[in-house]
Amino acid sequence: MKLWRRTGWVALLAALVLPPTHAAEGPAGPAQKVLRFGLRSAESGFDPAQINDLYSRQITAHIFEGLYTYDHLARPYKIKPLTADGLPAVSSDFKVWTVRIQPGIYFADDPAFGGKKRELVAQDFVYSFKRFYDPALKSPLYTSLNEDGLLGLEALRVDALKNKRPFDYEREVEGVKALDRYTLRFSLAAPRPRFLNSLADSGSFGAVAREVIERYRDDLMAHPVGTGPYVLKQWRRSSLIALERNPAYRERYYDAEPNADDAEGQALLARFKGRRLPMVDRVEVSVIEQSQPRWLAFLNGQIDLIDPVPPDLAKAAVPNAKLAPNLEKKGIAAHTIVNADVGFTYFNMDDPLVGGLAPEKVALRRAISLAYDVQAEIRLVRNGQGIAAQSGVVPNTYGYDPNYRSPSSEYSPARANALLDVYGYLDRDGDGWRERPDGSPLVLEVAPQADELQRQLDDLKRKSLSAIGIKVRLRIQQFAENLKAGRAGKLMVWSLSGSATSPDGFGGLSRLHGPQAGGANFARFKLDAVDALYDRMNELPDGPERLALFKEIDKFEAVFVPYKYHTHRIYVDLTQPWVIGYRRPLFWRELWMFMDVDMALRASKLD
Repeated sequence: MKLWRRTGWVALLAALVLPPTHAAEGPAGPAQKVLRFGLRSAESGFDPAQINDLYSRQITAHIFEGLYTYDHLARPYKIKPLTADGLPAVSSDFKVWTVRIQPGIYFADDPAFGGKKRELVAQDFVYSFKRFYDPALKSPLYTSLNEDGLLGLEALRVDALKNKRPFDYEREVEGVKALDRYTLRFSLAAPRPRFLNSLADSGSFGAVAREVIERYRDDLMAHPVGTGPYVLKQWRRSSLIALERNPAYRERYYDAEPNADDAEGQALLARFKGRRLPMVDRVEVSVIEQSQPRWLAFLNGQIDLIDPVPPDLAKAAVPNAKLAPNLEKKGIAAHTIVNADVGFTYFNMDDPLVGGLAPEKVALRRAISLAYDVQAEIRLVRNGQGIAAQSGVVPNTYGYDPNYRSPSSEYSPARANALLDVYGYLDRDGDGWRERPDGSPLVLEVAPQADELQRQLDDLKRKSLSAIGIKVRLRIQQFAENLKAGRAGKLMVWSLSGSATSPDGFGGLSRLHGPQAGGANFARFKLDAVDALYDRMNELPDGPERLALFKEIDKFEAVFVPYKYHTHRIYVDLTQPWVIGYRRPLFWRELWMFMDVDMALRASKLD
């Protein structure tokens, strides 16, 4: 009876949350191949210039295409042309990058094109890059892109702001210019040896068509039109996103260059080489934020992939880091990796309680950092699925040092208490809670999300801070609401995670770059000395001098503690036996077009 109730509840959940599988034979021929995925948090929309959250970029990376992409199987990584015709021609000073675009690439069909086929041309990338500078869009990627110093674009932005007029898309600038129909030139103010990494981020810097932007100006988030393998077919906000094969997608075939000693990569290449992409006709993405329903949907066969196993369920799924026998018997496969990401808590440096560079403010942040037990988080909350993080530079990226230990990573409630005592954060009224040096209440406002993992992390955080006499008040909101408030500087303390979007660990340091406050720099940390080091690193080629500057910036971060770094997560992704070809990308988001689904096997397993 209990089993029936549990199974019945799961089926009901699936009916309410998940879309029906499009597997029936239709008049047009064989059944669609459908991949079903459960998204851990709600998307914010699908306009590349207005988004920067992982969940939305997972979608846009399959709709839009940049100039370059990453080899799906190469490890650690290899960049190769996507819409570009070969690698760029680069000047000796790394300031001028010239790219030739492949002729014959077309945008997906859309009413904005008046029934005509619309070819991708160099001017589309000019327009697309200009959009990040348009102040009306408030692009969260503006600050990170602007550090590349595309000549003339910042002047266009300043002109629009100063004179309170629309951004001038018609004015030609040197920074990004179409030399002819298929040739594009980027001109930078300073050397940028790794500019190619930016050009390989399709989810962020894929080409858009001006006709589409102007037609759907008031609802751009719901009308993504790109040259990629999929089109948006259906969208119920925070519930369901359905993508379908782009009928206008060019002939593109599975090809890759895995290392000779990469047995898994070589096997995937042997199986799929020469297959036309995408291999799956439809991708149904259901937003299932709670880990238990998402896990039950996977066990019930209603979603095909769970990435990763929720930490609170790791003991059931991968006890002792091995796939549970009951799952192995079902043919489920486990894929394990130390992810190129970092979980962190930031302190709003503009906040009157936790912000600022005054000694007592620094002491408060250090004490909070010292009071938090990262190893307890890994052991009790993440069930061993993580390693302690020492800085914002993540594994699998250039500059990551597995031997570095930050002073702010230490767990010492005794030192935390001593710091608070010395700097005047005392319990003056004897109620067990400390007050500020001026005697006013000391209450830390923390902004969590409403999910089980976050609840456990909040409990641990609250216990840690209670142990040193600091009271915590929670402000629970959805992730998208927190993201908006965080970028606007309206949250005091928030914990979230960031994933690498390129093979250069330098991206993790953008959280300390003053000009990127409101973008990657959630803490709004500003220090001239750090900005100078950051700018120098951006110009240097990779080598010992640049690696030494990673360590210099780490020292400043350890002193001022604008962030408390928690973990680099160990991801265990599970795939159903009918899913073929899964391999988690390292820095990129393009994935679903490289996967296949055995619909007959699915049907037999679920009967």
